Amino acid sequence: MTAIERVSQSVPIAEAKPIGLRLANVWKRFGGVVAVKDVSFTAMAGEVHALLGENGAGKSTLMGIASGDVRPDAGTIEICGHSIERLTVAQAQRRGLTIVHQHPAVLPDLTVAENMLLAIPSDLRRGNGRKLDWVASQLERVGCTIHPRVRMAEVGVAQRQLIELAKALAVEPKVLVLDEPTAPLTADLVELLFEKVRAAASRGAAVIYISHRLQEVREIADRATVLRDGEVRGSAPISEMSDEEMLRLIVGRTVTSIFPPKGAGLKAGGTKLTVRNLSGGAFHDVNMTAQAGEIVGIAGISGNGQSEFLRSLAGLLDATGEALLGDNAIKLGNPEAASKAGVTFMSADRHKEGLFMSLSVRENAALSALSRFAQFGTVRRRIEDQRVEEQRAALAIRTPSIEANVASLSGGNQQKVILARALLAHAALVLAEEPTAGVDVGARSEIYRILREVADRGTAVVIVSSDMLELEGLCDRVIVFSRGHVVGELSGSEVTEEKIGRTMVTATAHRRVQERASHRVRAESPSFAHRLRRFAAGDYAPSVALAVLILVLGAYATSVNLRFVSSFNIEKILLLTAALSFVGFGQMCVILTGGIDVSVGPLVGLSVVISSFFFTEESVALTMAIGLLAMFGAGAVVGLANGSLVRFGNFTSVAATLGVYIIIQGVSVILRPQPGGSIDGDVISFVQTTVGGIPIAFVVAIVLGVGLEVALRYTRWGLSIRAVGSNEQSSARIGVRTDWTVISAFLACSVLTVVGGVMVMSQLGIGDANQGIGYTLSSIAAVVLGGASLFGGRGAFIGVLFGAVLIQEINSVTTFLSLSESWQYWFIGCITLIAVAIYSQARRAHKEE
Repeated sequence: MTAIERVSQSVPIAEAKPIGLRLANVWKRFGGVVAVKDVSFTAMAGEVHALLGENGAGKSTLMGIASGDVRPDAGTIEICGHSIERLTVAQAQRRGLTIVHQHPAVLPDLTVAENMLLAIPSDLRRGNGRKLDWVASQLERVGCTIHPRVRMAEVGVAQRQLIELAKALAVEPKVLVLDEPTAPLTADLVELLFEKVRAAASRGAAVIYISHRLQEVREIADRATVLRDGEVRGSAPISEMSDEEMLRLIVGRTVTSIFPPKGAGLKAGGTKLTVRNLSGGAFHDVNMTAQAGEIVGIAGISGNGQSEFLRSLAGLLDATGEALLGDNAIKLGNPEAASKAGVTFMSADRHKEGLFMSLSVRENAALSALSRFAQFGTVRRRIEDQRVEEQRAALAIRTPSIEANVASLSGGNQQKVILARALLAHAALVLAEEPTAGVDVGARSEIYRILREVADRGTAVVIVSSDMLELEGLCDRVIVFSRGHVVGELSGSEVTEEKIGRTMVTATAHRRVQERASHRVRAESPSFAHRLRRFAAGDYAPSVALAVLILVLGAYATSVNLRFVSSFNIEKILLLTAALSFVGFGQMCVILTGGIDVSVGPLVGLSVVISSFFFTEESVALTMAIGLLAMFGAGAVVGLANGSLVRFGNFTSVAATLGVYIIIQGVSVILRPQPGGSIDGDVISFVQTTVGGIPIAFVVAIVLGVGLEVALRYTRWGLSIRAVGSNEQSSARIGVRTDWTVISAFLACSVLTVVGGVMVMSQLGIGDANQGIGYTLSSIAAVVLGGASLFGGRGAFIGVLFGAVLIQEINSVTTFLSLSESWQYWFIGCITLIAVAIYSQARRAHKEE
């Protein structure tokens, strides 16, 4: 019996230290799969407790249970002495538990500051001062150089991990969970992370450290617990177990060597990679070769251009110079051409760039080789299945079937699927960026074996890795980058962790502090051109563009017909704008969450129909008040119905609101089969009251738009609806009440639509069930013209207001120019398409900058 087994099976003695986290007899099943089986786990205050195991062993599920993100089927959870039966993320956070996720819970459409402020309620923030200053201080604390106002979509993987760490440390947690925190980090950042972990433990925090890197575990942890197949296999102090014992418990067998033997030599007849004077935004004049049968590693401190260099070879970034595969040039800046030339790229972010998470293992593996399985343009499914099944067996991909969804696989098996794709496509060059990031020890050794087998078949392999031990054990040659230049090359016996590190440090140590400071200066004091590009990619640039277009179109119409600027016409445009603005504001609330509400048009009509029964000349004040309550009550019912169908009925927003659309229209037709019920003239006059020729309703629309904009940027509700639209899963993981947020958005949409219905009532003066239908498309057009993303997360209510003004102005201009009604649709449709194209290009250009 080994030391770890003896300790784990012995009777526990009384602990002198208080307990930070205790999980007792925890079970969790996903369908028929038992992810966690009767697990008991205790982390003591002031200790770093490593949680080890292969991918799929149950580590992340167990910590998801501890953090309130996953609800257990059975068992008890105790945080700092408090037992909690139905734990939520917010409750765990308030009890002092924070977690740094392996895949950071970031919201790409929000800024760095908004991500942190939403994740950390104001009463849990430590420190004083302005919000941006507080965020900046927390980022600086973990060595993150990103400016708080930068949108998270523009932040790289390593910096995202540091931001995740900053969020966790900002509340000075009593229990700190770190799930693979060093996977995307380079050696200098790992040192900084360890410093923060030790500081947290010294303050009395219980630290749970999940990692696949045993070298790190031995350096940082006091105790380790090993999970395998959802069960605890052993637990003991680190000092009482050897690496061999840990590995045996992790993988369930004896692991003799992680790295395969290096290649016997270069392969004759294989394709050679030759790079000459290659330059890009982050690297310059790079010359290198990679022979067939050779694995070449690229090392360097983070931010020195090695990742950008690799991505340029894959065609993902623009570059100048020359890259050849054999005698054939690789077309730079064109990923499709690179793929056709035989280049396969393995991204460090396999979820975002490497795999299609909604597709099966077969579909992901065969994607680049479909032409090899096709005959007369049709894929022969039998051949495809056979080839993919062969790769599944050869690479030991653990999946119940090649038809299983790739998202259900562990990280190591997902990485093997990407390798299977390269093998099926007969790649001449494999480019791998951090090939074992977030992969367990067992799967890592298999990936190393596969990469070596790929090279031995005559393929050139180039990898970028922040793990110097990985570079030493796997690579035949290592090229070191610094400041975007090649500063050293090691081969044969020179490829050691010590020499790689010395070459990196010698080239870069003198500039680290200066570089970080300069990053901060550039972030805080960007050039005018950079600020202009940032503004163009922001949420308010569309409003400025629309304002200019409104003025230009108005000036042209006035030059043709001076009556366009008459007080009567301006008043009419503004009244119509107010009605569309209110409905557009409501539509915006839903679109920000990533949904859409097609029922707003019929709801406008229903509001008008209801008003025609309560706002007649014979009606008294009480009757009108009841009518107003009926209108808003109907709106509330519609909003709650839409939101409930989407959140609890699992309908898509289009399906749910389309069904409600038909129901509402049917109710309206029943109530008013024919137009009727004249609206009292005094009511119409009141709604259309003007001051100095400006309708009060339009002023209200402006005030409401500004108020909603302020709420969108500075209140938790506003941040929450943007967060849900940006990434719902991440929103839930940081404590956002996603169900309530979506329902509240639909409720707000319907209530604001009823306000628009009041305006339409005053314009029609009669109950008509069919007059509101057009507001569905008009409201969507106003939102899109205002710069909102139909995918959710981005937009501005001010932009919706300007979009509504432009739409109503176009409708008026076509009349004054004696154009047919069809021109209204053509103009609005074309401008909408042009606007979307411009906004998308501006945002894409800034992201790639």
